[in-house]
Amino acid sequence: MGPTRARRTAAALAAATALLALCACGSGSDAADGRLTLTVATFSDFGYKPLIEEYERTHPGIDVKERISQFDQHHNQLSTQIASGSGAADVVAIEEGYLPKFRAVKDKFTNLADHGALDREDEYLDWKWEQGTLGTPGFVMGYGTDVGSLAICYRKDLFEKAGLPTDRAEVGKLWPTWDAYFATGERFRSRVGDKAWFDSSGNIFTAMMNQTEYGFFDARDQYVGDTNPKVREFFMASAEATADEQSANLQPFSQQWNAGIKQGRMATMTCPAWMTGQIATAAGDAGAGKWDIAAVPGGGGNWGGSFLTVPKQSKHAKEAAELADFLTSAAAQKKIFTGPVGALPSLVPVLEDPEVRGTTSEYFNGAPTGQLFASSARGLGPNYRGTKDQQARIPFGNALQLVEQGKADPEEAWDKALDEADKNLR
Repeated sequence: MGPTRARRTAAALAAATALLALCACGSGSDAADGRLTLTVATFSDFGYKPLIEEYERTHPGIDVKERISQFDQHHNQLSTQIASGSGAADVVAIEEGYLPKFRAVKDKFTNLADHGALDREDEYLDWKWEQGTLGTPGFVMGYGTDVGSLAICYRKDLFEKAGLPTDRAEVGKLWPTWDAYFATGERFRSRVGDKAWFDSSGNIFTAMMNQTEYGFFDARDQYVGDTNPKVREFFMASAEATADEQSANLQPFSQQWNAGIKQGRMATMTCPAWMTGQIATAAGDAGAGKWDIAAVPGGGGNWGGSFLTVPKQSKHAKEAAELADFLTSAAAQKKIFTGPVGALPSLVPVLEDPEVRGTTSEYFNGAPTGQLFASSARGLGPNYRGTKDQQARIPFGNALQLVEQGKADPEEAWDKALDEADKNLR
């Protein structure tokens, strides 16, 4: 449910998380009546509520509580909790972009192989399983939840207003490449001047980078953000389109971003499978039937996907591992994909399920989401993330925000990104 990176958050959820932290709510606890309480921490709504209710019905001695917080806040809190040895939930989601960061402290997480995880290897997409094991034989750090097959979500009503095609197949033909996508954006802006072409330069840049096998780090885990030509190419393309006023200049996953989606301030959004739930939640009933889904420029790619882990500090690692196993089971992943969240399963049997492949989205004008997302998932591959990927990646996002704010031109922003990344990696 991608960074990755992340998604469907609100101020109330962040406030609730802060309150939980203040009251020092830790790992699973035992009540006076002998009941066991397990906590599950995620960085957005993973669609677990009905699954948790089902789990509690079939496990009458267990209560399950959710903690939901914002993306970076969630992972930063986990870093603090792991370092201090207390405060982490029993089951904790980690987005693929942050997984390398916790690779260095994998000894602080329960080896799920000790609780039967190896029996599930054949269920998973090969590369997704490999990510969850950190390439370590006999060790499983996390059960994979979803993958983020890429597409473009677009507003049919705004396309019609601009005189552009609205049929999803014809829309996909508008942009076989990212250059064609930005050129179409220029056409749109010349005809509908009060709307932006896309929501955020940061999201555009992320989608482009996630189509490469290697981005900021090479296979030896060496930083190459300053020498990899794709990094500069994609950064400058995003920044120049922003300077040309194609961006709505909205900070991804913020309250303003959610409001912008609801108000229809942009015509397109980069759209991994999990983003459909974000859009539907943010836009509400007013957006139903106005959105549709088309192919992404550049021929596919993956953005996001998470893992459920069990920190060793949990007082009930066995029970927590069983809960993580349940929440990532084939039945659970199928329910999540066919429900409001729409997160794309990472399990091969679910991806091949006829019901999953035949899934359509009424909200997105009947778009064949199963065909668009599930059918392409078998061809997805990971985008390599170095152990210090976040330290390198964040400065480039910050620099793009400077362009959005009118505080730097693309070249100045590029230089700023390189300088900040260099400082972070020293």
